[in-house]
Amino acid sequence: MAKTGQAFWTIHSDGAAKGNPGPAGAGWLIRDGQGKVLSRTGRYLGRGTNNEAEYQALIGALEEALALGGKDVTVHSDSELLVRQLNGQYRVRHPRLKELFDRVQDLLSRFREYVILHVPREQNREADAMANEAVKAHRPS
Repeated sequence: MAKTGQAFWTIHSDGAAKGNPGPAGAGWLIRDGQGKVLSRTGRYLGRGTNNEAEYQALIGALEEALALGGKDVTVHSDSELLVRQLNGQYRVRHPRLKELFDRVQDLLSRFREYVILHVPREQNREADAMANEAVKAHRPS
C-alpha cells in the first residue's frame, strides 16, 4: 500500500520483435488497486529490437497510467535486462536503450511511489499476447 492508503496500480508490460531487429510491438495491461482492468493495449512499433520494444512497452504503459491518474505503480516485466537496468543492477550501454531508459526514469519520477519487479514469462502472458498480436496485425500477408 502507498503511504496514503491508496493501493498500488499494477502494470504488466512486454515487448516483442520478430527478428532482432525486425517488426516490433508493445503490449501492456494496467489494473487499479482493486484489480479492475483500466487498460489493455497493444501497439505496433515498426522496426526495432526486442530490448527496444520492452522499453517502449513500459513507456506506453507509464504514460497511460499517468494520464489515467495513477499515483503509485508496481511494474511487472519478464525482461530481466530492463528490470535490472531500472533497478540499478546493470548499466545501460547501448545509446538507443540509454535514451529509452532516460525516458522511463523521467516518467517514473512523476509517480509518488513505484516498484519494478521481474516476473516469469507465465505471469506476463497477457501483455506478451498483446505485443505479439500488434506485430502480427501489421505484417504483410
